[in-house]
Amino acid sequence: MGSSAKKKKDKKKDFQKPKLKVGKARPKPANSTDTTFKSKAIVLHQQSISTSAPSASSQFSHHLSLVTSKNDSQRRDSLSYLTTAIATRPTNTPLQQPVSILLPKILPLTLDISNGVRVQLLSLLRALPLGDVEDHVGLVSLWLRTGITHLAVAIRSSTMDMLLWAIGCFGDALVSCAGGWVKTLKALIVMQGWPMETSPQAWSSITTTTFGKPGSDAKALAKSLNTMASFVEAGLHKDRQEQEQSPRWSWPLNNVEQHMISRRSNCFASLNLFGPPPDEESQILEDRVDRQGVFAKRFQKPIELGLQAARQEGGDVGRASARLRKAVENGMKDFDGLNYQ
Repeated sequence: MGSSAKKKKDKKKDFQKPKLKVGKARPKPANSTDTTFKSKAIVLHQQSISTSAPSASSQFSHHLSLVTSKNDSQRRDSLSYLTTAIATRPTNTPLQQPVSILLPKILPLTLDISNGVRVQLLSLLRALPLGDVEDHVGLVSLWLRTGITHLAVAIRSSTMDMLLWAIGCFGDALVSCAGGWVKTLKALIVMQGWPMETSPQAWSSITTTTFGKPGSDAKALAKSLNTMASFVEAGLHKDRQEQEQSPRWSWPLNNVEQHMISRRSNCFASLNLFGPPPDEESQILEDRVDRQGVFAKRFQKPIELGLQAARQEGGDVGRASARLRKAVENGMKDFDGLNYQ
């Protein structure tokens, strides 16, 4: 009993209110800290204070490392800093980091879940030197194909904007790289929901592409058809040298461009002299006639069947399908299937 009474008394002491008396200082708590001491200086160990700001190169590398951050705002802000740093650099000065290092780190953001990050990524790509990006067109084409076949609707839509940018900047290199023509066309057809087979059973239950939001299906389908039309125009149009050839030159100057040194860095890559045997989809098709032959063999019939179904939609979809049909007709009108091997 005595022990119990002592415990109750100790508990009551914790909640006892001290009595204050006039003229006497308030009693200090038991855990109070004495702050009456005075010191001339405060020393903090293991702290470096530098008066010079970090260099622009180190800041660029720091923000480049932050593009893989888990915070989407941090990724977007880092891409914005990189874009500003590249766009505002002095004329005729090299990049802070070469494109061969930048592209492998920023291109995976093509599949980023944040729309702001994907928009800022496109702005950064536009700020890069086109010649340097064109040298890595194979890597760009790989991520473009991955994006347009993604399950997320918003990512597919953003990737189409990137594909239009690539077509406008280096369309010839895009359709001529390894797999750039066959694999990209196949991905665009799959995105439309069109089967590659031409049998009536495969086309009996054809469905158009849906982008998830009510009322936006027609605009999204028109956008995808216009993107495919731009890609077909880039692959089947006549070469610039062929268009600029003047008929006033007679022999032996009428084909002089065929005997000049090629402007490509690896002009014999299509021969694949030392590489592994490529499959049909990974072929390098630099010649327009070769692309026409592959298109006629594998893609022309499925696209024509898909356009018949898309033409019934009318409106923006009808106009986009008419543009794609015109691109196919103009690109294949001079193709002679008998002479193609």
